[in-house]
Amino acid sequence: MTPATPTRLRTGAVLLAALVLAGCAGTPSRGVSEPAPGPLVEGVPAQASMAGDGALDATAAGPLPETDVGVGGGDAAAAVPGIAAPAVDQRTDAEVDYDAIWGAAPYDPVADDTLPAPAESPRALDPWEPWNRKVHSFNNVVDRTIATPLARAYVKVVPRPMRLGVSNFFNNLGQPSSAVNALLQGRPKQSGQSLGRFLVNATLGVGGLFDPASRMGIPNRSEDFGQTLGVWGWKNSRFLELPLFGPRTVRDAFGLVGDGPLSPVRQVGEDSVRVFLQGLQLVDVRTQLFALDRLREGADDEYALVRDAWMQRRDYQIHGDRIREGDDSGDGLPDYLFDDNDATVPVDVMPIVPGTSTP
Repeated sequence: MTPATPTRLRTGAVLLAALVLAGCAGTPSRGVSEPAPGPLVEGVPAQASMAGDGALDATAAGPLPETDVGVGGGDAAAAVPGIAAPAVDQRTDAEVDYDAIWGAAPYDPVADDTLPAPAESPRALDPWEPWNRKVHSFNNVVDRTIATPLARAYVKVVPRPMRLGVSNFFNNLGQPSSAVNALLQGRPKQSGQSLGRFLVNATLGVGGLFDPASRMGIPNRSEDFGQTLGVWGWKNSRFLELPLFGPRTVRDAFGLVGDGPLSPVRQVGEDSVRVFLQGLQLVDVRTQLFALDRLREGADDEYALVRDAWMQRRDYQIHGDRIREGDDSGDGLPDYLFDDNDATVPVDVMPIVPGTSTP
């Protein structure tokens, strides 16, 4: 054996011992369980050690399971067996902030079943709607081609004080009919007020061109026989649109028979004077509708708007005194419902009313 032989033997023994120790260190002892893998951090087990400049030590962590992260929006945690996928928070930023401050979800009035049902306006009784719509379209054509141009010319030519005098004159002529119908409705006080208003304006107001009665505090209320029938019990009536003369109900159409004989204009014997007064009153009524034209033009269904608004206002005209006298149901109602300057085409200008003279 050469002198180098002991040296080789010692070197081989050292290498063998090193291999045995390395094998013992890398193999767990029998009966000792391995620690459970910890939570994932960005898809890497917590036991994985980082070597060098953050390089993953593959020998410590082992190969990662294949996932579809980045392809189709998969979740790495969901792909690891035994680890549940985290719940996705569907709340908005505003809801998160609200919960952080108040500790509860925002109040949702739509989902609150303790609130009362929303109020719904009663539907108009309109079984003849197809026919009424055709008449309404015809009336609109007449209005655009004849009535509106005449009314605009009237406004342009006649000064405002004179137009106001014309409105006062025709309004005052309707007071005797209002007095009779108020009396028929069992309202003697209102009947006396209407009659007094007529006398004051006819004398101090120069034939009704001026309105001193309003400055004296005498209320201006308009009543007709259609309203009287409603007070007597004819509550609900079918909507009816008349050619040239606009919205009515069947009840109000019968009411024209009672109002015709009370119309001062219709008692004028001279045809030319009567026709002139009727035409002037029609133009005056059309000028009062200018304020509603823009609302009607912007409506999705102009016919339904006119019908429902007219029926609602008519209902409050019939029951207006009950509301005015302190009924709580009248609180907060819009002012136009209590306005007695009705722009409905009056009976004075009707060309044919049974039992009365015709132009």
